[in-house]
Amino acid sequence: MSAVTDPPRSWPFDPTRFFAARAAGHGGLLGIGYRDHGPDWAELELPYDPRLIGDVERGVLASGPILALMDMATSVGVWLRLSSFHPHATLDLRIDYLRPATAGRSVIGRGECYRITRSIAFVRGQAHDGDPADPIAHVAGTFMAPEGYR
Repeated sequence: MSAVTDPPRSWPFDPTRFFAARAAGHGGLLGIGYRDHGPDWAELELPYDPRLIGDVERGVLASGPILALMDMATSVGVWLRLSSFHPHATLDLRIDYLRPATAGRSVIGRGECYRITRSIAFVRGQAHDGDPADPIAHVAGTFMAPEGYR
C-alpha cells in the first residue's frame, strides 16, 4: 500500500496532500486543482482551457468538465466531513445550469456534504466564474460507500 495513492482510513483526509500527489485521472487531465476547504466543504478550480470549449463561437466551456469539477468538489466534501478517505460511487448528481460560463474565466466549484448515513452521503454545491452571487450551476446529489461510511 502506498501512502500517497492508497491511504489507510485511519489517516485524516488532507485535500492539499491529495491534490499535490495526484497527476493522472480525469480530474488531473482536466486540470482541476485545490483552492480551499473547511470541515465539510471543498472549493476547487477548473482553469479555462481552450481544449474544453463546448461552444466554439462564444468560447464557453463545455458542461461535462463543469460537472466533473462539481463531482470532485462534492466528493472531497464527503471525505472532509468523514475526516478520512473512503472509496465511494456517485449515485446521483443533479446539475441545474443557470447560465453559461464566461469565456476565458476559470470555474470555481464549491461542494459540501451536509449529511451522512451508514452508506449514503448527501451533497450540494455551486459553480461560479468569479462571483458566487452569480452562479453558473447548482448541484445536489448522493454518494454510496460499498463498504459503508461508518
